[in-house]
Amino acid sequence: MLLAALKPYIVTFVPIFLAIDAVGTVPLYLGMIEGLTRKQRWRILNESVIIASVVAVLFIVLGRAILTGLGITINDFRIAGGILLFIISVYLILPGKSRGPFGDMHSQDVGIFPLATPLITGPAVIVTCMMLLDNFGRLATLTSLMANMALTWVILRYAGLLTRLVGRPGMKAFSKISYIFLAAIAIMIAREGVQNTIYAFQLKQ
Repeated sequence: MLLAALKPYIVTFVPIFLAIDAVGTVPLYLGMIEGLTRKQRWRILNESVIIASVVAVLFIVLGRAILTGLGITINDFRIAGGILLFIISVYLILPGKSRGPFGDMHSQDVGIFPLATPLITGPAVIVTCMMLLDNFGRLATLTSLMANMALTWVILRYAGLLTRLVGRPGMKAFSKISYIFLAAIAIMIAREGVQNTIYAFQLKQ
């Protein structure tokens, strides 16, 4: 009974965790805060997670209204979103690819760009959240999103310790594996969109 009640939260938590890829962001984050004071690091950490959360929540709350206003069905968005998510995943899996050319940035504004968006809340997170919203509802999606943002804060807070324990090669390997799972989720999303579109078309015949 308890497991059944928790299932929507578990099922929504995992894809969002893979989409955010907080572990993969650690090397970039460490490069951005290098040379900054403790106070500046705290400000960037808090600022980035808060802004990333706000951006993601806005898309969850307003995304459906935007789609309706544009005349886009949720199945259209499933197909397009699944394809986009797959392309992003494949790009990141390829050797030598990273989440962006931001490793040498030292500006104190990196908490907003590129850390909050697009590194924490990027296209993959937005697409994933909107897909989960349709399948599992707003409560489960928002709860899992907030839990993931809290986990992201913890991971970035202890980024230095994590790097020393796992090593940069280990973190890169973990990120590549997570992108493979994200690609599989993208295929599932697109497949459901195609199946539902075909089914709706058949009902009209």
